[in-house]
Amino acid sequence: MRNQSLFYRTLLILGLTASAIVYLVPTFVTDLPQFWKDYLPSHRIHLGLDLQGGTHLVMTVDVQKALENSLDHNVEELKRELKEAKIGITAAERKDTSIQVRVNNSERNQFTDLVKERFPNLTIENSSTEDDTANIQLVFSKREEQHLRESALDQSLETIRNRIDQFGVSEPIIQREGSQDILIQLPGIQDPQRAKDLIGRTAVLEFKVLSEVPDPEEYLSGKKPLPPGTEILSGAEADRTGGRSQTPKYLAEAKTLMTGDVISDALVRPATQLEGPYVALELNARGGKQFEDLTGANVGRRLAIILDNKVYSAPVIRERISGGRASITGNFDIKEARDLAIVLRAGALPAPVRVAEERTVGPSLGKDSIRQGITSFVVGGSLVIIFMLVYYKFAGVLADMALIFNILFLMAVLTAMQATLTLPGIAGIVLTIGMAVDANVLINERIREELRLGKTARAAIDAGYKRALPAILDTNTNSFLAGLILFQFGTGAVRGFAITLCIGLVSSVFTAVVCTRVVYDYLLTYRRLQNVSV
Repeated sequence: MRNQSLFYRTLLILGLTASAIVYLVPTFVTDLPQFWKDYLPSHRIHLGLDLQGGTHLVMTVDVQKALENSLDHNVEELKRELKEAKIGITAAERKDTSIQVRVNNSERNQFTDLVKERFPNLTIENSSTEDDTANIQLVFSKREEQHLRESALDQSLETIRNRIDQFGVSEPIIQREGSQDILIQLPGIQDPQRAKDLIGRTAVLEFKVLSEVPDPEEYLSGKKPLPPGTEILSGAEADRTGGRSQTPKYLAEAKTLMTGDVISDALVRPATQLEGPYVALELNARGGKQFEDLTGANVGRRLAIILDNKVYSAPVIRERISGGRASITGNFDIKEARDLAIVLRAGALPAPVRVAEERTVGPSLGKDSIRQGITSFVVGGSLVIIFMLVYYKFAGVLADMALIFNILFLMAVLTAMQATLTLPGIAGIVLTIGMAVDANVLINERIREELRLGKTARAAIDAGYKRALPAILDTNTNSFLAGLILFQFGTGAVRGFAITLCIGLVSSVFTAVVCTRVVYDYLLTYRRLQNVSV
């Protein structure tokens, strides 16, 4: 029975060692053969920004704006439904986070029934009657509001991930933090401003026609009030003709004829002799039909192409345009045109985002961190190994062997989990080294005590492991629970430290209790061990 147990434990250790080596090979061998890439793990250990340099951003999503946008959409839908149901209203508009509706009091019940049937996401928050008119306040239900907040954050996360993927960043970290923040780490990016411009652009694309009222300059200058259904938009770039720099203004119809959600692709076209680089848009089937209809209905008028409320171009429509193609021109350089194409392909953000936290780590600082981390690891590990060899002799050799296996398993698990190794993570590894030999110290001291009582080698080893095990489990369980709490409530680097610590604790208990015991059992069974050098 003892031999069978020894065989299975040896088999387990050999299997884990082989698996660990397989997972770690890609980290140290850059040119892997094709069969390895096809059938075996090929992930490398990820280095955090503090080790390789890059940009760290925390973006806050304005979920409140997403709620307001959704309310605006519901206002338009409500007006359309009320018109079809022939229910008379005198006003319907959004005010902050509610919809204010004024409806004839005689049709109040019909209005309430329609809202309950067609708009289950809205609830009546307040109502009053004044001069035979009912003033009704509608708000989102709590469940709908929570759903919209979660959707806004999830959609923003996905849109930002798409933009960064197309930006070409290797191994970025993009994840939610809290109820409205998104953590973004971009290794190797040393131009945070460009990254922020790319990530933070809302990228709402709209097509509107310019108004054809007489003397539009009178309205643009504010001398006359704006005609109903119109708005003033600014140009994206300043007009520098005549030696003066002035941002052009446009009087446009407020109605949006088409939005960017019909774009199937956006490509950068190179500069020509007449104009600089521009972005060519390909529309899907629905967008192609929409674009053909709107150009056919507005021949001779100027069509404003608007991105984030800025007019990029406003060409005259010469004829009906079919084929589902459009273009955005402007005074772009090739980098700006490329970034614009990326955000259009990735889609619009559901709500604005702003930078809440920003850090940039240079690559030289990262190399210094790696060098200092390796130095601390080598110095700390060497001192521990030498001490164990000198103080515990052969038992110290086993403890050092367990230490090496512990580091091997720890690094392999980090690689398998695709965890990111940071500077605090290296600190966690160094700490784990000290805690790993602590278990061996307990075992060796117990064996010493048993040998002083005159017991045989087998009896002393059995009793030493048995008496040391409760203390080892108690100590490591408490530290493991502390690591879990750090991981649950910590952020960023603290989490990296907690992950390394927890994995290292499990690995150290296994190597100290199982691996070293297998060696002792082998020597006792097959080599007739009589004396323990400890």
